[in-house]
Amino acid sequence: MPSDCGQKAESAIHCTQRPLHASSLCLAIRTMLNLVCATICAAESISERNLGGTRKLQTLLLKSNRNFVPETVPTSSLNALDHKTPQSPSSAVPVASGWHFNKTLSNLIRKNILKFLDAERDISILKGILKPGDVIHYIFDRHSTMNVSASLYQLLPTVSPMKNQHHKRCAIVGNSGILLNSSCGPEIDSHDFVIRCNLAPVEEYEHDVGLRSSLVTMNPSVVQRAFRDLASQLWRDHFLQRLRSIAGGVLWIPAFMAKGGEERVELAARLILRHSLDVRPAFPSLRLLDAVRGYWLTNKVQIKRPTTGLLMYTMATRFCDEIHLYGFWPFALGPQGNPVKYHYYDSLTYEYTSQASPHTMPLEFKTLRALHRQGALCLHTEACSTTT
Repeated sequence: MPSDCGQKAESAIHCTQRPLHASSLCLAIRTMLNLVCATICAAESISERNLGGTRKLQTLLLKSNRNFVPETVPTSSLNALDHKTPQSPSSAVPVASGWHFNKTLSNLIRKNILKFLDAERDISILKGILKPGDVIHYIFDRHSTMNVSASLYQLLPTVSPMKNQHHKRCAIVGNSGILLNSSCGPEIDSHDFVIRCNLAPVEEYEHDVGLRSSLVTMNPSVVQRAFRDLASQLWRDHFLQRLRSIAGGVLWIPAFMAKGGEERVELAARLILRHSLDVRPAFPSLRLLDAVRGYWLTNKVQIKRPTTGLLMYTMATRFCDEIHLYGFWPFALGPQGNPVKYHYYDSLTYEYTSQASPHTMPLEFKTLRALHRQGALCLHTEACSTTT
């Protein structure tokens, strides 16, 4: 309690040299003021303790990100990230080498994130919240709306797909070409829970990315880009094959983010229902994106729109102790200066530092790398041991 708390009521009213009845009344009032003051000061003390964790994490991220130079990022990639000439890395040290888990910091991050969102709750809207015909305003375009179809309503879970789940070791698999020839598949599959992004193919790349899928995200745009809007039976079969490979896992569909995806979500929903696929659909809450962005902005990380990878990491802190990231590399060149594809499975290109991009991937990478250095998460960017 602050040192002046006990003096506030004393200085507010003096009860000496008064008639007896007035003095008694004065003492009673002073006692009440003391009690009120003590309550206020205790509340202030609790508030300071709650803010302490957030301030500690802010300091950590600011200190770690200041003048940050990843040891394994080639100079040409760094120049694209920062117009200042960086120091050349002294050696290409594998990012995960010498890493030790910092459980205290991991718990602190979990505690602070829970002040903004609860992934167990926010991972999906439940059936009791919406009904068929309800109108939803898109998160990125509040002037545009979509209607909750009967098919989408049928897929809404009745309870959170992550209810009461907790895992010791989790892997979040991004889609960077850094995974090619990494031999990380067995290591990824060894985790208790595996999260994958945007229905990325796995079977043809099993040795590098693994096969297990506990939770897979599916942006509506993926239906168009990777499965040609399910326009032919061939592409519908490809889509169904990919969903069957999830086998009981969570299919996380951000259906309410941006306009233009309503028809694709509906096509996917009808196929899932028609073929009785063994997946557990989830549709993120309408507050999730703003809550995640709010957490990082509060910690002085000036992101625009969080990427799927950052969203998954932020949520995974709720139900994972130790989090390992694979396939996170927002640079055109790899640790040894070799070209790196944007996705390991296609030829799509991307301007990581474009001002028009809705994401700030290099900044996100810097932040995750800072947390890696502190032991809060493990960021893998080198080839994995083949003895795993």
